[in-house]
Amino acid sequence: MPPLRRRLCTVPVAGLLAGLALLAPVLAATAEPPRPVPKVVTTVKPLHSLVAGVMAGLGEPELLLAGGGSPHAGSLRPSQARALEEAELVFWIGPELEASLAKPLGALAGKARVIALTAAPGLELLEARTGGAWEKADHEDDGQAPNGQQSQQMEGQGRDPHLWLDPDNARAIAALAAAALGEADPENAARYALNAAAVAARIEALDRELTARLAPLRDRPFIVFHDAYQYLERHYNLTAVGAIAVAPGRAPGARRLLEIRAKIETLGAVCLFSEPQFEPALVKTVIGGTEARGGKLDPLGATLAAGPEAYFQLMRGLADSLAACLAPAS
Repeated sequence: MPPLRRRLCTVPVAGLLAGLALLAPVLAATAEPPRPVPKVVTTVKPLHSLVAGVMAGLGEPELLLAGGGSPHAGSLRPSQARALEEAELVFWIGPELEASLAKPLGALAGKARVIALTAAPGLELLEARTGGAWEKADHEDDGQAPNGQQSQQMEGQGRDPHLWLDPDNARAIAALAAAALGEADPENAARYALNAAAVAARIEALDRELTARLAPLRDRPFIVFHDAYQYLERHYNLTAVGAIAVAPGRAPGARRLLEIRAKIETLGAVCLFSEPQFEPALVKTVIGGTEARGGKLDPLGATLAAGPEAYFQLMRGLADSLAACLAPAS
């Protein structure tokens, strides 16, 4: 009797499963396929990292400028041009940073919503420092932004584009990305918002960590090759005293070298920070004969793997470099 009862109980279940299997193709044919997430392009690695965090679990943005070269100049490869043509959303800093992209964005990304962060609400922008100790490096600029708008650099407004180095701006970027993605992809708007909140919470924790790490260095003066760290300095009350604007790969002449050394001595710099594109020999030449030490800062994360972790690695790397060069000698 028990075996018969087991057979009687299992037959209807098997029949039901068989019926569902027959119905599955019909249901699949009538169900509306889910809309794919928007194709998103970002320009520089820190921005890509923040947007990738907002898109986590749904998709991945494409990074346009993945190398360690300057975003101010250069030409697009065919694959990069194709990415812009297919994009639905493009996030870039603005013509103040990626000057070489201004014309391609206008010509190739006509179907996309293009968001320039230097023109976006909710971010704090600082004016670029000029005159005195703040020498400016010259970068090529075609003077045109998408849709024929003139570059802000050419208009002389001089906004500092390195805005991601302020954690408050980084949180605002995540929120702005979630809002734009939610408009383009309403089905996943809640997920984008949750992801952005998680990214913001991580940035807040990182900010507390870096505040404690950098507090002992606040009164230690330093000089940079390229004035790219104003947002970081202001947020953490660091004491940058000037920039020397030396061109990568080109050693300064004798007169220029004397001027730089005099500036280091006059400003009392503890450290001179270069960037990855500068040869170590050039750094040694510049600081030779002074009391300053040499260090390296990387505002773009040239050597980091792209992805959601890159922003956090970038900021911790900057703190590590500052601490290593500015800490008082024991």
